[in-house]
Amino acid sequence: MPAFITDIAAYLPNDPITNDQMEAILGMVGEVPSRTRKLILRNNKILTRHYAIDPATGRTTHTNAQLAAEAVRRLRPHEGFTPAEIQCLACGTTQADQLMPGHASMVQGELAAAPCEIVSTAGICIAGMTALKYAAMNVALGNTANAVATGSEQSSSFMRSRMAGRINPATLEQFEAQPHLAFSADLLRWMLSDGAGAAFLAPEPAPGKRSFKVEWIDIHSFAHELETCMYAGAVKGEDGRLTGWREFDSPERMLAEQALLVKQDVKLLHQEIVTTTAERTIPRIQARHGLKAEDVDIFVAHYSSDYFRLPIYEGLKNIGFHIPLEKWFTNLPTKGNTGSASVYIILEELLRSERLKPGQKVRCYVPGSGRFAICYALLTVV
Repeated sequence: MPAFITDIAAYLPNDPITNDQMEAILGMVGEVPSRTRKLILRNNKILTRHYAIDPATGRTTHTNAQLAAEAVRRLRPHEGFTPAEIQCLACGTTQADQLMPGHASMVQGELAAAPCEIVSTAGICIAGMTALKYAAMNVALGNTANAVATGSEQSSSFMRSRMAGRINPATLEQFEAQPHLAFSADLLRWMLSDGAGAAFLAPEPAPGKRSFKVEWIDIHSFAHELETCMYAGAVKGEDGRLTGWREFDSPERMLAEQALLVKQDVKLLHQEIVTTTAERTIPRIQARHGLKAEDVDIFVAHYSSDYFRLPIYEGLKNIGFHIPLEKWFTNLPTKGNTGSASVYIILEELLRSERLKPGQKVRCYVPGSGRFAICYALLTVV
């Protein structure tokens, strides 16, 4: 049985935040961030983003679960739709509001609709795609008559100055010559933003409007051969192994080691992300599905910064999978990097645009830098 995305909704909290407003809302860590912010933004080319923060008070306006619930409430797969109709709710996020219970439980609680099957998925940016795949499989197998998948992030909660880590002076000195250092733990606060998206899946396309047929969603993880790259709730040793937050002798020691902060192994990211995206993954996709680059009409690409756009483009081109840049579709400059929600927010804008035509093949690309997992999906416009 097929599965169709018959509607997509996005929710971005509060008014757009310009580059000049960021520091006033997130706060300053000493004087150092003001010396790096403009350099980072010049490379990521993000012009506006959204924060679940009240600019006047600095208080949180939405939890992660509330962001996801707001996206679900905006779905309109058919006239009169309500969340009480949802039979399966799959929710993905990088970091939930709490360690337990699962994120989907909290989203369902916010919706306060009706009993349904739920599942929570994690895994940095691909968490939204694993949720989408679970929802699509449930519908395709006939287990449920419909399903809703979400991706959501509330990154601002750990980017505010009172939560941010110290700026590494060595990173600062090297930054001009090595722009990829912007992805280090102490500078990530200028890269991420808040938002949520939701997709409604059904066994038939929506009558009278465009839908996406889910052809396939493939996820390839390379954790068996690559070290952890992006992580939180742990520290990374010289041998590449993580020590989790529960292994510290005391809560005080855990906090002193900044174990709860989001971190990224910048050298590993720079070294592996393009190779994993292209050389490790594309041949597997081609062997399984026979997909050719010329079959792709629109390439929906999630990348955390414009810094990676051309390297990814060249990496694909170098292995004979050339997708011209005019086929690429993103809204990173205006919506920001919303992690696992990004692909939903991009697809929502694409679905409302005039660019789509029946029969077009839309290929989605979402990397997960946690321990390098890559997701490619193929959708057909109907």
